[in-house]
Amino acid sequence: MVIILLLSTLIIAIGMAFFLIKVLSSKNGTFSSQHIHDSKAMRERGIHCVMDQDKEMRRKSRFAVSEKSK
Repeated sequence: MVIILLLSTLIIAIGMAFFLIKVLSSKNGTFSSQHIHDSKAMRERGIHCVMDQDKEMRRKSRFAVSEKSK
């Protein structure tokens, strides 16, 4: 039981050390955006996020249920 606790604590500590290295090595301590619409490669392939695809399909379809205005 103690061995499992020590091993899991060691794994978490190693993961946090790698995360700290990533934060310290990135400029201004920030990460690049992970959103699909911010990726140039995805835009070139015509791949959108599911929310954008849903909006596009709602505009194209005459049978789509319209969104409620906020």
